[in-house]
Amino acid sequence: MGRILTAFRAFFGTLFNRETAAKVRDALIIPSLALEETRTQPAPKPLETSRPIERKPVQSEAITLLATLQREARLVDFLKEDLSNYSDEQVGAAVREIHRDSRNVLDRFFAIKSIRDDDEGASVEVPAGFDAGRYRLTGKLTGTAPFHGTLRHHGWEATRCELPAFTGSESAAKTIAPAEVEVQ
Repeated sequence: MGRILTAFRAFFGTLFNRETAAKVRDALIIPSLALEETRTQPAPKPLETSRPIERKPVQSEAITLLATLQREARLVDFLKEDLSNYSDEQVGAAVREIHRDSRNVLDRFFAIKSIRDDDEGASVEVPAGFDAGRYRLTGKLTGTAPFHGTLRHHGWEATRCELPAFTGSESAAKTIAPAEVEVQ
């Protein structure tokens, strides 16, 4: 019933109103022109199907770092180990090696250096306009910068970030250390 009512309104609107007649004409002409154009134009060529792009497996940079610390310093083994059955001397001896090897990994990947060269405990000034990402102010903070205080930690920053590229499989992307099996 709605289409009949629309047809009557279009008929009488076209008959008695010039603007409505123009709108109806345009509405009827444009679709027919579009239909003619599609008849005269050749059918579009099918798009060439391309091979899907093979994506190489990706490993999180955090896992890459953990895997390297495990491989070169056995850090994850140490942290996951229950140390309650070992003496302080045994733990201390193990820590020396882990510390040295972990430090070498961090130096190689990040070239870490201190933010402040002052000794911890030294009196320092934090300049006006300081970067809150580089300084954490504690204590009784009043007024505006520059602030004067005691250096409690000199902070660390990476002067580079060069992690090795992952070359493993998709299933190994979250592997920190592979299971090791001695075949006999």
